[in-house]
Amino acid sequence: MSIIKKFTNGAFLEYDRGSFDDWCVYFTSPTGLRRPPRDTDYFQTIKDIAAKYGTNRVYEDYVSIYDITGKKVEEDVLKQITLIAKTYDADDVLRVDILLSILYMAMIAEERKANTRLGRRIKRLGIHYLLFEGASISQAANFMRGMKWQQIAALCEARGF
Repeated sequence: MSIIKKFTNGAFLEYDRGSFDDWCVYFTSPTGLRRPPRDTDYFQTIKDIAAKYGTNRVYEDYVSIYDITGKKVEEDVLKQITLIAKTYDADDVLRVDILLSILYMAMIAEERKANTRLGRRIKRLGIHYLLFEGASISQAANFMRGMKWQQIAALCEARGF
């Protein structure tokens, strides 16, 4: 358990033991509150940011990170996320940096899941469904539950990823 990324306000992200592996993302706030971010948390944030800056811009920024995400944390990608965040208004830089960093780490965790056939595509499908298909936060966070991996893969392929 070591800090993966520290933010300007003192908050930080790390991996630790989760329900089934050691790749659960934890966010520790500046006040010391530590918890794993939920899909509904970061889906709300990305929806709010997209409402302010435009869906295409936010999605393209996310996909630029998605495209370079592998199975391990890379310092260059963390720095790239911070650079992307700095292209937003000053009052949103930290929020975007935290959001994209959480998504990056969550995608790495998905890539590392044992026997995964979907990997990071799971996150992209949820974000696409939320931003482009009119899904609510709750619908986007839950619509794949109970689906077989082949069904989810077909949904991804139909959307070009």
